[in-house]
Amino acid sequence: MDIGIDSFAAILPDPTTGKPPSPVDRMAALLEEVETADRVGLDVFGIGEHHRAEFLDSAPAIILAAAAARTSRIRLTSAVTVLSAADPVRVFQEFATLDLISRGRAEIVVGRGSFVEAFPLFGLDTGAYDELFVEKLDLLLELRQSTDITWEGRFRPALSGQGVFPRPLQPRLPIRIGVGGTPQSFARAGQLGLPLMIAIIGGSFERFRPLVDLYRETGLQAGHNPDSLSVGVHAMGFVGETDKEARDAFYPGWAHLTGSIGRERGWTPPTRQQFDDMAGPDGAFLIGDPTTVATKMRHASDTLGGISRMTFQMSTASLETAAMKRSIELLGNEVAPIVREGIPHDALMQKT
Repeated sequence: MDIGIDSFAAILPDPTTGKPPSPVDRMAALLEEVETADRVGLDVFGIGEHHRAEFLDSAPAIILAAAAARTSRIRLTSAVTVLSAADPVRVFQEFATLDLISRGRAEIVVGRGSFVEAFPLFGLDTGAYDELFVEKLDLLLELRQSTDITWEGRFRPALSGQGVFPRPLQPRLPIRIGVGGTPQSFARAGQLGLPLMIAIIGGSFERFRPLVDLYRETGLQAGHNPDSLSVGVHAMGFVGETDKEARDAFYPGWAHLTGSIGRERGWTPPTRQQFDDMAGPDGAFLIGDPTTVATKMRHASDTLGGISRMTFQMSTASLETAAMKRSIELLGNEVAPIVREGIPHDALMQKT
């Protein structure tokens, strides 16, 4: 299992001072986090894409390029690229360039996005939310296959054999589909035979098993090799010295961000009990000491029939740099070895 981190470069208030960091300081801290992840042997670091005041990740390829220059082995990916609101030609060029800078470590996770701010920002109709994604994904996959293509769609000017450069170092730039909870998205990924990245930001892992089964069944029916139908999970996660320390560190930032977004969407205000339930044995938050987190990761993989990648959304913790780096160190030095050694889930449970 690949193990890594996803960040939205959130600017949240410090839980002790109540003051947010400056954008310059937050970006510097983020790059330190990527360096730390690379140093402790994590496999992948992803940067999201949002177009909101509380995030700094509107141009993820630029952040990843800066990270590429300061790391040597960790894979660098979007998490996710809002492809519906982007030009696939430009996305391909940016990540091909990142692939050259990083010497073959670039990946793309594409999705429709859970926020809609990018659509009016770039003059797009949210009513064509799904149609935009389908067409642009088709073009992106064509660009991956060939330098010179002829292509025509509804939402972008046609291509009539123009060359798209540069080409990446990797012969086939890795592309995953990022999904939430709609069966249509899982089935589409299976039909195309593309690896899946599931955002599980609440509830339980169990409720996603029927959707994962749908993905795999659709992929097999479409004639794809089972080995290509890999499943990754993006989940809220944080590692501390103890379960209580990890929960207390993560909760303030999570409550602030969830409450802010919830007010826009009409959600019930989040509570500590709700948070503790999701961080408990039956919830989907990977928050706790190294053994607790490793146990839940193994459980998640068993529940979903095998996971090839798991990434932690840690930036919601809203912590100062040293604490974030310590959590990354615990993930790389203590959690990852337990998971990679393949210790049976029952044996891990006996340690807790």
